[in-house]
Amino acid sequence: MTAPVTILIAALGGEGGGVLADWIIAAATAQDYPVQSTSVPGVAQRTGATNYYLEILPVPRAELGGREPVFSLVPYPGDVSIVAASELVEAGRMLQGGYVHPQKTVLVASTHREYAVSEKSAMGDGRYDGARVTAAAATLAHEAILFDMAVLAARHRTVINTVLFGAMAGSGALPFDRSACEAAIRQSGKAVEASLAGFAAGYDRARGDAAPEAARPAQAAALPSARVAALPAVLREVAGAGAALVQDYQDRRYADLYLDRVERMLQDEQAYGDAALDVSRETARYLALWMSYEDVIRVADLKTRRERLARVRREVGAGQGEPLHVTEFLKPGLDEVCSVLPAGLAGWLRRRLTPRLGKRGMGLHVRTSTVSGFALLCLLRSLRRWRPRTERYLQEQALIERWLHQVRALLPLSPSAALELALCGNLVKGYGETSERGHRNLGAILDDAQQTGALQDLPARIAAARRAALADPQGKALARALDLPDPPMIEQPLRFVRKAASS
Repeated sequence: MTAPVTILIAALGGEGGGVLADWIIAAATAQDYPVQSTSVPGVAQRTGATNYYLEILPVPRAELGGREPVFSLVPYPGDVSIVAASELVEAGRMLQGGYVHPQKTVLVASTHREYAVSEKSAMGDGRYDGARVTAAAATLAHEAILFDMAVLAARHRTVINTVLFGAMAGSGALPFDRSACEAAIRQSGKAVEASLAGFAAGYDRARGDAAPEAARPAQAAALPSARVAALPAVLREVAGAGAALVQDYQDRRYADLYLDRVERMLQDEQAYGDAALDVSRETARYLALWMSYEDVIRVADLKTRRERLARVRREVGAGQGEPLHVTEFLKPGLDEVCSVLPAGLAGWLRRRLTPRLGKRGMGLHVRTSTVSGFALLCLLRSLRRWRPRTERYLQEQALIERWLHQVRALLPLSPSAALELALCGNLVKGYGETSERGHRNLGAILDDAQQTGALQDLPARIAAARRAALADPQGKALARALDLPDPPMIEQPLRFVRKAASS
């Protein structure tokens, strides 16, 4: 008796998993094979994950004598012929669920990552270790075909499902040949040429007929200025990228402020610190990220950039000249609104509205494919020139100066403690509650470093506090590390502004 070919597809929202399932159904139907498909929509935080399950009996109906196979509606662990995943951790999810069997299952998956909210919002490096997935795939799958399909999809201006389909066909595990797959794509009638190009790229790569894909090029930084070129070699790459980032964020004057701060740290470290310049390098790294903090102005700027709009069009498979409707889902809270106002006005507005609104955000659906919606974001983007007058800017610069001052003050006393305090710049990141938490934790560590008298113990104490802050978002581990009775409280909004004005 011929066993059915069972196929489980794990895809993220917007990656065409449903279209891929339809192509497989069309190819099977063209061969007169009985086929059944079911799908289970998910609620993953990366635009929604959906599983598609198909069963195909590779026997023409004419040979069945009127009999109809009975297919299962759900996959059974250890009994799946092909598992296809559009992203590495989705492949890991299939491995963890037991659907991949070492004697039966062909695993076809892309090795690129689409990070979950939990990974991106972690105080430390919250990324899942992809090497664990690839190692498990090599052990648990009968055959594992893993490569970066996102690179090929971008290269051929198509969606990743086309490359995934090509790789599945190239594996030889589907019960029909390449021509049947290509005929199914043509039959769909949508973005046919781009889809066939992506399919061919995935097919050749799976069969080993194409060279491994090159890594996606990083965004090129601006050419280093004379100031960057004058820095020691160990600092040029980090400081050059940092200067380019903060200039893109604000303007050339802001980039000069960044380099001023890096140069002051470098001068102090050359006088008191290690020749390796570790403190200056780590300060330059985290200072650039901190100075380009996320605010409403930055979000509007990024959402209205030409390359972002082109990427959205490419990801949804919209053809040239084809209408595309884009809705941005925004939920700015009172703090986000006040942060782009002058400090006095922001304080007045916060005092008036906080008792009624608290920290609740306003849900906004902005149609940026319309003139009015796009103009609204452009208006917010244009506030960039006024950013140095906003409450949030004053707060950030005041705490940055306090952090840098304490790092420089520690250099002649304990260079190792200065390095640990420089690494604490990693605590400030993100926006909303994540940003507040980072400011709170860094402020507590700076306070403790000022009060601790035993310099020989200070590097280990700062390092332990930093690790505790990154590990526990509630702040309880940090409180234990610093011997505090309670987790550090969030600073009052104008505290740093007053400190800056008085210093």
